[in-house]
Amino acid sequence: MPRHPNEALFEGEPPMPVIPSCEHFAGTEQRIGKAFELQNEMGGVFDITMDLEDGAPTGEEKEHAQMAARMQNSPGNTHNMAGVRIHDYTHEHWKADADIVVGEAAERVAYLTIPKCTEASQGAEMIEYIRERTQKAGVDREIPIHILIETHGALHDCWELAALPNVQVLDFGLMDFVSAHHGTIPASAMRSPGQFEHQLIRRAKGNVVAAALAHGVVPAHNVTLELRDEEVIYGDAQRAREEFGFMRQWSIYPAQIEPITRAMAPATPEVELGQAIMLKAFEADWGPIQHEGDLHDRATYRYYWEALQRARLMNVPLSDEVEDLFFSGDGS
Repeated sequence: MPRHPNEALFEGEPPMPVIPSCEHFAGTEQRIGKAFELQNEMGGVFDITMDLEDGAPTGEEKEHAQMAARMQNSPGNTHNMAGVRIHDYTHEHWKADADIVVGEAAERVAYLTIPKCTEASQGAEMIEYIRERTQKAGVDREIPIHILIETHGALHDCWELAALPNVQVLDFGLMDFVSAHHGTIPASAMRSPGQFEHQLIRRAKGNVVAAALAHGVVPAHNVTLELRDEEVIYGDAQRAREEFGFMRQWSIYPAQIEPITRAMAPATPEVELGQAIMLKAFEADWGPIQHEGDLHDRATYRYYWEALQRARLMNVPLSDEVEDLFFSGDGS
């Protein structure tokens, strides 16, 4: 019997992580609880990031980290799809953040996000500390790491940052990146259409995506400042995906989640084509095939296999045959 796509199509290289295309930020216990409720209602199609960096009141960093760990372990976290953004390298509380969250919730925290690195060595030191703390907690797993690219130094070192151990996502942080340019990038570039047209921002986004994809890391797009207009939100996510190659986008307001996931999801015709091609390829034991007059081989199989995995994660219906052949028994 032919091998599973994960075994047959990625020999010698790790497959791209298949994770939700939307990451929703929440900084208070109440908003995190509401986010859990919405995550359950929507069937686990988005991640939640508990924010310790911007969410913690000054002087209450310890209590805020303890709250995040408690919410990780709460019954509301039914999907185990919640991460935590800790403080940056220069903040005196970043190690305490890691101590508390990893020490109390290492088995359930989906990922840790590291903000505002100014050089790769900072990210490396923080990751090593998190790995040591995880081992100390007696947990046999490597916690995925997300790194924010929002400073000149991080952009310069983004290829090195993407190559660090356990890095799963490179996030582009638009607001801090614009602020770091001391007025040479206008405030209008913090929203559309400027964020997709200013040359410095286009260069930065392109570099982040290239560095991420070259290392098997998911590139994540910045927030959209429009909170309610679904057409604008959808349009931003669509441009981020189709023009720049981002595979994920932040949400800062519940109404943003649905249009982001819809814009990032594989289109129905692509899913249908991918199912047909993957079934034929499986029958051919992953050798070349023809489908509707086109030649397909392992390169296109990898493309459509990843598309089908993303579609399933977003609750796009797949055929019973594809479900049984590729996704039964947690084979995905």
